[in-house]
Amino acid sequence: MCGIFGVVDYRKNELKGPNDAACVEAVAHRGPDEAGLYYHKHVFLGHRRLSVVDLAQGKQPMEFEHFAMVYNGELYNTEEIRHGLIEQGYRFTGHSDTEVLLKAYACYKERVVEKLNGIFAFAVWDYQKQSLYVARDRVGVKPLYYSKSPHGIIVASEPKQILTYQGEARLNTNSLQELLGLGPSHSPAHGMYVGIDELEPGHYMIQDASGLKIKRYWELEAKPHTDDLNTTVAKTKELFTTAVKKQLVSDVPLMTFLSGGVDSSAITAIAADQIPGLNTFSIDYEDNMKYFKKTDFTVSQDREFIELMSRRHQTNHHFCVIGNDDLAATLKDAVRFRDVPGMADVDSSLYWFCKEIKKGFTVGLSGECADEIFGGYPWFYREPVNGCFPWLRDLNVRNGLLRPEYQEKLQLEAYVGQKFQDSLAKAPIVTGDSDFENEKRQLTYLNIKWFMTTLLDRKDRMSMGAGLEVRVPFADHELVEYVYNIPWEMKFYQGMEKGLLRKALEGILPNEVLYRKKNPYPKTHNPHYTLLVQTLLQEALRDKNSILHELFDGDKLRDLATTSKEIITRPWFGQLMTQPQLIAYLYQLHYWHKEYGIKLEVD
Repeated sequence: MCGIFGVVDYRKNELKGPNDAACVEAVAHRGPDEAGLYYHKHVFLGHRRLSVVDLAQGKQPMEFEHFAMVYNGELYNTEEIRHGLIEQGYRFTGHSDTEVLLKAYACYKERVVEKLNGIFAFAVWDYQKQSLYVARDRVGVKPLYYSKSPHGIIVASEPKQILTYQGEARLNTNSLQELLGLGPSHSPAHGMYVGIDELEPGHYMIQDASGLKIKRYWELEAKPHTDDLNTTVAKTKELFTTAVKKQLVSDVPLMTFLSGGVDSSAITAIAADQIPGLNTFSIDYEDNMKYFKKTDFTVSQDREFIELMSRRHQTNHHFCVIGNDDLAATLKDAVRFRDVPGMADVDSSLYWFCKEIKKGFTVGLSGECADEIFGGYPWFYREPVNGCFPWLRDLNVRNGLLRPEYQEKLQLEAYVGQKFQDSLAKAPIVTGDSDFENEKRQLTYLNIKWFMTTLLDRKDRMSMGAGLEVRVPFADHELVEYVYNIPWEMKFYQGMEKGLLRKALEGILPNEVLYRKKNPYPKTHNPHYTLLVQTLLQEALRDKNSILHELFDGDKLRDLATTSKEIITRPWFGQLMTQPQLIAYLYQLHYWHKEYGIKLEVD
């Protein structure tokens, strides 16, 4: 994986400036191996490279004919595309997917995205047409941000690059509604900062002298599912196993994440058959067994299932255990790599974990996205969806911490409710299907477009913060397209969450793993961590210039920072974020405001 940056300004024939290198170096973590710059009339492109395939020939920016490209991602159907291009007369000097993508663009132009299977964000400058083509993968595994101007555009892998180029970071009322109402998720296309947008997954855009055009090239399609159960099981298994095998291509050391759950275990089982002595990794927390508390979401410890899978497939397993001090200390790193307050220690632990993996490996496969497409979360089958995103519980908890004037200005419940209704209305459904089936489709759509993209963003930012490329086979768009329309009766086969997936994995996984109750990503249960983040929040509140004093009721925050009572008893976001994570989130908000020099522009 890599980091990209580009500027188009039609007022200037020469874009060299003192800040160019800094905008590229701002994402050196995404590409620690090489850097490259490209200048031409009206354009500047920059690239940071993490070398994974064709280390010698894959350097960027890459030029061919009258095109120049910067690219972040991996194509999993590289050879298929290459063979098609060779038949049309194209020749290749190396085996990188970068060269294939650039020549595919030269051949197919803006329709190139329809031919790609992979994860990507890339920009191609056509110096004959003086236009920039920018595209992002279908489900949003790789990030892409942009800032429009009357004279051109800025594109980047991360907002920090645009902020570096522009020299300021601003938030307005809408930014706060997103941050405090929907956070750590956000509306599709919303870049959080004033003047910065996110290119939505499944879209491309073209900037030329006449302006900016944005087009959707992919969307989930609702259609009747005509396969019977046996055919559905077989096809699901085929699509998944094919996706895993395609994603094992690498010229550098590769590993898999192994939590002992169904998703990561299935990827590991398939990968281990292809790679003898496969290295696998798991994370746990200091003294977690001592303080473990069973909840509706986390029902058991993972270690025995990890050991079972590792023995069965003879993997070289690495147990990584993070201390509470490290967990709290890396909260700052998580903000710097995500550019916004995120999932608190759920982020920071992942960043630490990826740093440990990076000591010996450059590429990993992970199990994200299975729960969203197969219906694995409790809100698919146990909890009613009552007019709001089901992963946003107790919005009134956060709203109640705000000062009264900000409760009035932001109207968080109304804002979030409207976003929910707007998104629900966009969900593709099948006319003639039962209300029940279409409601499940809508819920799946919401999960894919909102919750899944939040977790993919987390995975990308924390892993790339450590210079680790992570691939996600369950996000393969062909698998996502197929599973979207499978009836709920099949998905919930035998009355179990992800029942269809479990059925498809029979023979691949042992029953002990295959039919264990779902556990989410692990988190700390150690009360020492709560004390650490409370101390950080107390420190923030002593700063008279903290944004916390502007937005929140000081007495309520001080209560959170000092209480030994469990005030928040169920997750306020997702499955993991309870009281310690809210305290950490508030501290991240304080740190972010100071570190980024953010200006508030609130009506």
